[in-house]
Amino acid sequence: MATVPPTARVVVIGAGIVGNSLVQHLARLGWRDIVQLDKGPLPNPGGSTGHASNFIFTVDHSREIADLTLDSVRQYQEMGVFTQCGGFEIARTEERMEELRRRMSSARAWGIESELVSPEFVKEKVPFIETDQFIGAFWTPGVGVVDSLRAGTIMREEAMALDALTVVPNVEVLGLDVEDTPTGRRITRVRTSEGDIETSTVVIACGVWSPKIGDMAGIKIPLTPAVHQMISVGPCPQLAEREGEISFPIVRDMDTFCYERQHGADMEVGSYAHRAILHEPEDIPTIEQSKLSPTEMPFTSDDFDPQLEQAYELMPELLGAEGAEMRYAINGLLSLTCDGNPILGESEVGGLWTAAAVWIKEGPGVGRAVAEQMTQGWSEIDIHHSDIARFHAHQGRREHTRLRTTESFIKTYGIIHPSEQYESDRDQRLSPMNESQKKLGAVFYETAGWERPFWYESNAELLEQYGDAVMPREHEWDARWWSPIINAEHLRMREAAGVVDLSAFCVFDIEGPEALAAVQRTCVAQCDVAVGKVIYTPVLDARGGFLSDLTVMRLGDDHFRVVTGGAHGMADRKTFGDQLAQVSPDASTTLTDRTDEVSTIGLWGPRARDILSSLADDDLSDAGFGFLTCRELAVRVAGGGTVTVLASRISYVGELGWELYVAMSDAAALWEALLEAGRPHGAVPVGIGVYGTTGRIEKGYRAYGAELDAERTIVEAGMQRPKVKAADFVGRDAYLAQREAPAASVLCTLTVDDHTSASGTKRYMLGGEPILTRDGGALTDGHGHHPYVTSAGSAPSLGKHVLMAYLPVDEARIGNELAVSYMEELYPVTVGSVDATPLLDPANERLR
Repeated sequence: MATVPPTARVVVIGAGIVGNSLVQHLARLGWRDIVQLDKGPLPNPGGSTGHASNFIFTVDHSREIADLTLDSVRQYQEMGVFTQCGGFEIARTEERMEELRRRMSSARAWGIESELVSPEFVKEKVPFIETDQFIGAFWTPGVGVVDSLRAGTIMREEAMALDALTVVPNVEVLGLDVEDTPTGRRITRVRTSEGDIETSTVVIACGVWSPKIGDMAGIKIPLTPAVHQMISVGPCPQLAEREGEISFPIVRDMDTFCYERQHGADMEVGSYAHRAILHEPEDIPTIEQSKLSPTEMPFTSDDFDPQLEQAYELMPELLGAEGAEMRYAINGLLSLTCDGNPILGESEVGGLWTAAAVWIKEGPGVGRAVAEQMTQGWSEIDIHHSDIARFHAHQGRREHTRLRTTESFIKTYGIIHPSEQYESDRDQRLSPMNESQKKLGAVFYETAGWERPFWYESNAELLEQYGDAVMPREHEWDARWWSPIINAEHLRMREAAGVVDLSAFCVFDIEGPEALAAVQRTCVAQCDVAVGKVIYTPVLDARGGFLSDLTVMRLGDDHFRVVTGGAHGMADRKTFGDQLAQVSPDASTTLTDRTDEVSTIGLWGPRARDILSSLADDDLSDAGFGFLTCRELAVRVAGGGTVTVLASRISYVGELGWELYVAMSDAAALWEALLEAGRPHGAVPVGIGVYGTTGRIEKGYRAYGAELDAERTIVEAGMQRPKVKAADFVGRDAYLAQREAPAASVLCTLTVDDHTSASGTKRYMLGGEPILTRDGGALTDGHGHHPYVTSAGSAPSLGKHVLMAYLPVDEARIGNELAVSYMEELYPVTVGSVDATPLLDPANERLR
């Protein structure tokens, strides 16, 4: 048996499916001197990999998770450890059938073979199922099961055959040593029960124990160990003479939150219907204390009995067969996070990486993606939704994770609306305007802990004024988490003005002698501009894919302010911080987070200049305060005083106006002053529903995480500029090559020609739906991807519902007639724009 070596290039903590995949891919990418540790024995060290019901359903509404799953299946198949059996997701209610129609949209968008089938079709493949218990099903032939322990052994053996890996089981990690450097903390050592290892790179890939290990280095890995109940009933005579481990399709009984999965002569029944049973990582028993394994907890039958009864109703002859009995029952631990996504990437401690909260179905894909990021700075699959850097401070609290996972556990098989909001642990971050907004009837959505008004009930009176121009939605699903007031606010902003709370912006300042070098290296756009200029810029990875798009203001020769969205703000801060460390190793230049100090209020509309001019004495004309410039103003507020405001003339809604940055202590006064001064001009408070959707989509403005991600390029997004700056920046070489190469796809704006469904009800797409030929044929772009809707929303000024999608180059023609599939019906659409030219105000006259 190997012993703990004194040094290593990289230490991987964990020998479950993720750790095993990671060491294999690191070895393939040329890493050597890899050490893998686990507290348990091999091949089954006692984590979730060893007890999970290891089936894989490939369709997910998240493209990121679907991509990771499909990549994992491919790898499992290459190893010969995947058995394809097919899988059904059955519906007992019409509401669930509607959700299965939505799953068909995702399947078509991601190119996964699936179809909706009748109970009789299910019965043909699963003869022991009772068809009177359900009304339809979603069939995916590519579903299968994997031998995850065998896969892990194959992965480790390959890395060892490359003379790259030392595996040390039965060793406990006791500590992680970190040292302070001028540019931040770095990992230096792993302390174990069998000796210390000097290293500069560590990956925490130990599932439910990950938060405990992260605490040793002072980082937060916000996941919680949670119970998933599973039993095994057998021997069942209907299964006994079948060859192999599985020969019948797996059934997910979605409306009872259960599944039934054959395992030899037994039928496993698993449940996500019970109460959330959460544990702390420190309370997981040791191997010596465990009857089975540390993650196989004692079964609590009271939690399972209702679901067992429902399973008997679905398969009475099988589960109730003579001689069949409950042979195995556990409360198995798995990892849950506050937003349902894995936790991947480099932490705030340099060299300390995480690959946690990953299920078997995504394990090899995650291992490859993280290994690629560690090696080359980007991964083939965009995993930004899973980036550990996404978490804000309040999200690192264990209480937050417990509350959110308690709420979300029951939604594992739930019907989740794309805009659905969490109810737990709200009101973590309130803007200074919150009390005023409550009085105005604000309906709050949460982003990064901030409570943001999505619309204001005080504007309901506008509905009568604008009538059908607010584009009301008839179907409950389309109108859920939405209000026609959003469109009424939009129309009022377009004809008068709107005041928007943007406190959720992340704001950080970069100051010092290397400030220009840091922003130049990070940003695509030219940042060596005059003081007072505002720069809108993409940020790229080394491959030339988007890491972000954001705004930079030059406030002084050695002072830049970065403004970015709250949801991605922490990741952007890390991106700039990493580049700053490269150009300023002595920390003479600093990055300071101002998010909690600075509030942002937007003022836009044709009367915005009149409103702001009534409160400030500066020249706010187009000549006196040009677009993409910023400067400080003294703005009058109630009581005769003034507040200092940094005004930036920029717009995400395509209207004349400003982003106004003000001290948190002065923000409420500025808010009230703008509303009061705006009232005679017809201005109203306007929610994020306008700012984030209707205003931007009419202008074709791209959004990071929707149109822009690491798999798309500036050229494909139609955002290239005539010249590329001479100064070097991350991704520059790749971007230059992209500009010379033929595009693989083109971002287009499409309008829906007819919303009428077969039932006569008008339907409105919400995003994620596949774009097809007019007669329903599949389209494929130069990447091999099928086009799908990246953003969807009302364009009230145009009287149209607008979709954005990347189309194959030969389909990107203005006037091209295509179709969008929504809930398994085709709706005609027409291409309205094939570049960044907006459908509304193409000459951008309204911005002046």
